[in-house]
Amino acid sequence: MVTWSVETLNLAFIVIAILCSLYIAFMALQYKNAAWGAVFLFAPIVYWLLSRWVGPLIAGVVVLGAEVFYIRQPYPWKMLGRIYIYVVLCWAGSTTIFIRANGWMPDMLRRSASVQQAGRVETTSADTYVAVEGGRIWYKRSGAGTGTPVILVHGGPGYSSFYLKPLEALGDERPVIRYDQLGAGHSDKTTDSTLFTIAHFVKELDSLRAALGYDKVHLIGHSWGTILAFEYYRAHPEHVTSLTLASAALSIPEWERNARRLVLTLSDSSQKAIAASEAASDYDSPDYQRAMEEFYGKYVWRRPVQEDLDSMTKTVNQAIYTYMHGPSEFTITGTLKTYDATKLLRRIKVPTLYTVGEYDEADPATIKRFAAKTPGARVEVIPDAAHVVTWDNPEATIRVVREFLRGVDSKK
Repeated sequence: MVTWSVETLNLAFIVIAILCSLYIAFMALQYKNAAWGAVFLFAPIVYWLLSRWVGPLIAGVVVLGAEVFYIRQPYPWKMLGRIYIYVVLCWAGSTTIFIRANGWMPDMLRRSASVQQAGRVETTSADTYVAVEGGRIWYKRSGAGTGTPVILVHGGPGYSSFYLKPLEALGDERPVIRYDQLGAGHSDKTTDSTLFTIAHFVKELDSLRAALGYDKVHLIGHSWGTILAFEYYRAHPEHVTSLTLASAALSIPEWERNARRLVLTLSDSSQKAIAASEAASDYDSPDYQRAMEEFYGKYVWRRPVQEDLDSMTKTVNQAIYTYMHGPSEFTITGTLKTYDATKLLRRIKVPTLYTVGEYDEADPATIKRFAAKTPGARVEVIPDAAHVVTWDNPEATIRVVREFLRGVDSKK
């Protein structure tokens, strides 16, 4: 049975467009029109090469425009116009998927002075920053151990790393880097939604790694940070020694199904408030906010460190969270809504640890399925903890992660 996802849909668009182009080319050659037959024959290759430089939107306009020019003659157009429309529709669908994931503007056209500065470390007072596209990201380096460095990748998106502070205890064996992604925490603020993409956050993580001079690192991602850590591994596998995927959000459709199931465990008043607010698209209502508090208190954090929770709340970038995720953990409307990496987990070739809280909204059963699809992965359920295991049970979390990292380093 075929399981449809954004990735398979995008692939289907591409395959259909190529087949249609080849058919038109074949028919053109049959009718002795070599000029526009050659255009359709080589169009997929030209489109692929051009899209790498200027993005699929501009590349498609150029290539499809050239094709229209060569099939404007009445007879071929009458015969093959319907097939050409399929090509256009496939391009529109594939381009829409790309833009939702990466933003509409291609990388080379978005380069600015901030890109040229990427990777430069700046120190102001006690804070340390790395310049990336769109501003500066803050980071803190802890520990002087000799083990392979570890970078902590926080959740959100749009939140910060305050809740990951307990993992700095790993610094007795290795350098630990805790950083805030652009837009939140100690990092520079931004409202530029063209930067609210997986591709941007992968690039800024690589800028941080390069600025620190680390060739190989362990990545510990939590929640949204597992998407970022996994996508970073896909882009730069040569720099990743291991992956720790904590409370993994590697299938947002699955996450949403789990969240809706958990909503049914809330009080009747909360369920009614959620339904009413979602129907009216009014997520600022006091009743909806109280329902969120009930959900978070059961499935997100049970014993928060109040000082760090206050700091995280004060420095959140709600615009990023809403744009990419949605108004809450259980109402998902953002650009990540269709993200699903499940079929790609079999391609992971580095040691991988999954952790999940006993009462985690990420759902222990789901995390075990992720682990089963990942070659050689292990999974640890953190007892008496919800989503933020570093607050609810820091001792067990640190012990599990420490043992995993030691084991990986010992085999190098």
